[in-house]
Amino acid sequence: MRNEDKPMIRMKVKGVYGTDSRDFIVVLQDYGNTRYLPIVIGMMEAQSIYMALENITPPRPLTHDLLRNVIENMNGKVMKISIDELKEDIYYAKISLETPFGGIEVDSRPSDAIALALRTDASIWVAEELTREIPEIPEGEGGD
Repeated sequence: MRNEDKPMIRMKVKGVYGTDSRDFIVVLQDYGNTRYLPIVIGMMEAQSIYMALENITPPRPLTHDLLRNVIENMNGKVMKISIDELKEDIYYAKISLETPFGGIEVDSRPSDAIALALRTDASIWVAEELTREIPEIPEGEGGD
């Protein structure tokens, strides 16, 4: 199946979380709160995503700020990012750009694509086959 033929789900960043093993995980969740996708990411990307989520502006541009500035100064626009493939436990993403020369897609790590999407208000799309259903918690469980 070609990537553009895969059913895609629009998602948002639920959060960035640290683990006991010093890894970081970004969790994407659909707008209906029924599906999610956790992705292990590096510390620098976790920090960049967290800063964008919290609207923290660094005194000097981080790499993802720099990339956004370059795209915008060249009259380009990030249209969307898509996470559409998993090979050997590695997720693959694409950044879709609109430029004065037409549309282009650029391969990316998902964490970099997400950090850029947050800075440009671009939509985040994930192949449905990569997502997981959020289990329903039976009534009376879960605590308050």
